[in-house]
Amino acid sequence: AMANNEQVEDLNSVKEGFGLIDHKLRTILQAQGLQPMESHGKPFDPDWHEAITKAPAPSDDLKGKVIDVLEDGYTLHGKVLRYAKVVVGE
Repeated sequence: AMANNEQVEDLNSVKEGFGLIDHKLRTILQAQGLQPMESHGKPFDPDWHEAITKAPAPSDDLKGKVIDVLEDGYTLHGKVLRYAKVVVGE
């Protein structure tokens, strides 16, 4: 398949193929219990988040909360599989 990709002139079909593979993989993983974390706007919790940096909060109510997610975190059956990499408001 990789050798054939070098000869393909229609890149849209290649992009569509990769999109289908991505969708199928995500569907299978979610069926097995993998869930993405919802972190944006929630209070920073070191049990769920990895603070990459701090930044000025756009409003006072966002101080100490996640203002940006750099890399999504995931849980598997309620346990952290990968911590969300976040920016915390100060």
